[in-house]
Amino acid sequence: MSILIHTFDGGRFALEPRPGDTLARTIFLSRLWHGVPLCSGLGKCGLCRVRYLKDAPEPAREELKKLGRDKLDQGWRLSCLHPSEPCEIELPEPVRSPRAVRALKQAGGDFALAVDLGTTSIHWTALVDGEPVATGRELNPQMGMGSEVMSRLAAAADAEGRFVLRALITDRITELAGLAERNLGGRCVALAVSGNPAMTYILLGKKPDDLAAAPYRLSYFGGDEKRLGAGLPPAYIPPLLAPFVGADLSAGLTAIEYGGTPQYPFLLADLGTNGEFILALSPEKRLCASVPMGPALEGVGLSFGRTAGPGAITGFRLTPKGLEVRYFEDAGAADAARGGMTGTGYLSLAAILRAHGVLDESGRFAQGTTPLAARLAGQVTAVDGEPAFTVNEAVRFPASDVEEILKVKAAFNLAVSALLKAAGIGPGALREIHLAGALGEHVSPADLETLGFLPPGCAARTVKAGNTSLRGTELLLSDPQARTFAESLPEGLTLVDLTGDADFGDQFIKRMRFSYVD
Repeated sequence: MSILIHTFDGGRFALEPRPGDTLARTIFLSRLWHGVPLCSGLGKCGLCRVRYLKDAPEPAREELKKLGRDKLDQGWRLSCLHPSEPCEIELPEPVRSPRAVRALKQAGGDFALAVDLGTTSIHWTALVDGEPVATGRELNPQMGMGSEVMSRLAAAADAEGRFVLRALITDRITELAGLAERNLGGRCVALAVSGNPAMTYILLGKKPDDLAAAPYRLSYFGGDEKRLGAGLPPAYIPPLLAPFVGADLSAGLTAIEYGGTPQYPFLLADLGTNGEFILALSPEKRLCASVPMGPALEGVGLSFGRTAGPGAITGFRLTPKGLEVRYFEDAGAADAARGGMTGTGYLSLAAILRAHGVLDESGRFAQGTTPLAARLAGQVTAVDGEPAFTVNEAVRFPASDVEEILKVKAAFNLAVSALLKAAGIGPGALREIHLAGALGEHVSPADLETLGFLPPGCAARTVKAGNTSLRGTELLLSDPQARTFAESLPEGLTLVDLTGDADFGDQFIKRMRFSYVD
């Protein structure tokens, strides 16, 4: 008995069931959902929906909330919530995350390839004679095996999972090198890959036992070259600094400190599925911490979350006429039905609602504090018993998504306040805050201050640093002294272990509010 699949374009496929797996993972491994930003079992994104053509299983509660009774009666289900068993299903057209490639200058010949390997996305740059000539970004092809670090590590716990995960990323790096070879007319002669420790272990095919369960530790420290596959030069892996503080941060510090002129003390906050933080007190003394944040800020795992692409909402502005919506690359409302909201879109909306009292400090919807705010409050309705702010016909901001944003805020706030406490300084002592990672280029520091991510008064000292990991990786390929700097970073670095603190749970709960807590 097989899983018989009918695709939207008339294709037919038969897959073997995989006992112990979900139907969604089986479909993902068939490559039918390549490039789809799945939330991987959270039942939130709805992108794994399928229609059973007969014998539809009993729906889960999450499916009623996400799909509605009419869709359930038609046989639609979320395949992440059902086992990989024989069935006959129909797949709608996949909602893929777009790949973006941009030429930076005209050049050709042999090149170096810098790769920032994130849990959710991959960013890369091709360099000729040390100068960037092309850059791109795309979804990490491993997404269907887990949307955040711990689920990805769980998938890598056995040999088969490690093989699949490693192949997904090494094959893609090989394809990127081949693409650059065809366009530049040369060979890939140097390669560097920066990622958090979990992504680095998976890239190298290492068994991740020391990262998968407490007490967390590192058995591999980077700062060397590793072979990734035939046809690729040895890949330089920047130093891993601590469990869950990885090569992406050592590359980021290389960009900021070696490649720039920072003012000490400064904070580097890398906002990804795993929040990584470094408080640099001086060129010789640094503290680091990490905290799980989940994929919400990257547009994954929220009810209407999307990665950046046509039709996705990226921000809002409140005008006398009401809420003005900003779309990705000004695509406009015509694409809205295909879209959702990016992480920056969610934060922008939450900040406006919070500033005008439509969200209270605890994250509950309220009536607002001005006539204009009262009009906004009128857009709050109940959907299947859950309060939700209605953006348009296709997109809402439900209370459950507000809670997810609050969880991310609490994690960020906890890391910042713990580092400052460990250093014995207050927020006022920070000269700079560098925001890096998924939101580091587009997020509004003022929104983060309004929502309590940042201490009051810190938005003015906050730098939208962009992808510091990729910039630093480029330096590590083009400047030998940059490697010397990066490899010196573990000296004088102190880990502040948040999850090992017995009060972690209480401290986290205290920060589940839209205000900064010291």
